[in-house]
Amino acid sequence: MPSAKPGRAGGLIALALAALAGAAITGRAYWPGLMPWDAVHQYDQALSGTIGDWHPPSMQWLWQRLIPLHPGPAPMLLLQLVLFWGGLLLIAASLWRAGRRRIAWAVLACGFQPFDLALIGAVLKDCLMAGLLLVAVGLLAWQGEGRRRAPALAAGALLLCAATLRFNAFIACLPLLLALLPARWLAGKRAVIAVLAGTIALTAAMPIANRLIGARHTAVSLSLIIFDLGGITEEAGVDVFPAQLAVADPVAVNHGCYRPDKWDSYSDWVDPECPLGFTAWNQAVAPTGVNPNLLWVRAVLAHPLAYARHRIHHFAINTRFLPLPGTIERPVPAAAPNPWGIQVAPNPLFGTIDRLAIAVAQTPLGWPIVWIALAWSALIAGGGPKTSRLVVPLAASAFLYGMGYLAFSVASELRYHVWTGIAAAIATVLVAGDARNLPRQRLLLAYAPTLAVILAAAAMRL
Repeated sequence: MPSAKPGRAGGLIALALAALAGAAITGRAYWPGLMPWDAVHQYDQALSGTIGDWHPPSMQWLWQRLIPLHPGPAPMLLLQLVLFWGGLLLIAASLWRAGRRRIAWAVLACGFQPFDLALIGAVLKDCLMAGLLLVAVGLLAWQGEGRRRAPALAAGALLLCAATLRFNAFIACLPLLLALLPARWLAGKRAVIAVLAGTIALTAAMPIANRLIGARHTAVSLSLIIFDLGGITEEAGVDVFPAQLAVADPVAVNHGCYRPDKWDSYSDWVDPECPLGFTAWNQAVAPTGVNPNLLWVRAVLAHPLAYARHRIHHFAINTRFLPLPGTIERPVPAAAPNPWGIQVAPNPLFGTIDRLAIAVAQTPLGWPIVWIALAWSALIAGGGPKTSRLVVPLAASAFLYGMGYLAFSVASELRYHVWTGIAAAIATVLVAGDARNLPRQRLLLAYAPTLAVILAAAAMRL
C-alpha cells in the first residue's frame, strides 16, 4: 500500500496499545486458554509423542515444542493472541502510514467483536489458522505496490503453515498467495500457471507436513465420505453404502442415524453406534480393500440431485441460513474435562464475553451466511485505488473459504467460520472507507445480495 503521509509515532503507539488491550482482554478472561475436546486430544498427543492425523499434526508438533517453555495451553493461547492482534495491528498500521487513520482504527476495532474475543480464547486450529492468515495479510499490506520480496516470502511461508492446519485451508490461502506475486505473473497464461502451482503447493502442504512429522494415519477422510453416503441414502431413498456392511434395510437404519447438521451420529463416540458408521466400516469394509474415494464418486455420480440436496441442506444449517435443528449448540466452544485439571477460572470478564458472544450469534452478525455475503459484496465493490489491493484478496479468501463448506463440511460449529468472519469484516470496513469514491450504482449492486440474504435468513426464523 503506498505511503501518503507518514503517520505520527503517537498514533502508531496508540494503535499498538489498543491491540495490546484487545489481547489482554481475551488473555485475562480465558487464561490459561480454554480447552475444548479437540484441544484435549491434541495436548494429550503432544505429551505422549504419539501423533495421529485426525487433528492437524503440525499443531501437535508445535505444541510439543512449546511444552518445555510452559506446560498446558498457555503458550498456544499467547501464540494465537500474538498472531491475531499482531496481524490486525500490521494492517491498521499500514493504513495509518498511508494516511487512512479512521479506517486504521476501524480495522483494529474488528477484533473486538465478542465472537472473536471468545473464539481466540480457545485453543483451536481454526483460530491459529486465522491468526497466521491475518499476519500474512498484514505483510501483504506492508509489501507495497513495489512487491518487496522479504514481506512476500514471509507471508508465503505463513500461508503454507496455515495450509497444514485444515485440509480445506488452501481455499482461503490461495487468493492471498496470488496477491503476493508480481503483477506480471498474473496476466494471461501466467495467471493460469500461478493458480495451478499455488493450488498444488497449498494442497500438498498438509500431507507433506504429516509425513515429515510421522503422523499415524486415522482415515479421518471417512467422516466426510460416510456423512455424504448417509445424506445421499437419505435423500435418494436408495442404499449407497458398501455391501460389506451387511445391514438389513440400510435405508431405514440410515434414516435413524442421519442428521443434516453434522456427521457425529456415524462416529465411534456415540452410544449406541450406528451400524453404518465408522466402527462398522473399519471392521467390515476396510479389510476388504474397498476404495472409499471411488465409492463416494460413484455414489455422487449415480445420485447427483440427492447429493446436492444433502449438501445444500447441510450448508444452510452450517452457515445459519437455517437455524440449527433441535437444541441450539453453543456458538462458542465450552471447556472439556481433562485429566490435567486445566480449566479457565470463572471470572466476570469471561462471563461477559461469553454471554455477549452467545447473544450476538443469534443475530445476523452471528450468521456465517451473512459474512459470506458481505465478502461477496466487498469483492464486487472492489474498494478504491488505495485499498483494492487488500480488499480483493481478502474478500476472495473469505468468500471462497466460506463457500468451500458447501462441499467439505461435516459439522456446523461456528468456529469453522472465524476466518471468513474477520476477513469479511475487514474487507467491509475498507470498502466503507472508500465508499465516497465508488460509483453509487456499483455499491447498490454489490450490497443488494447481502441485504437479500439477511432478509431471507431472518424469514426462515419466523
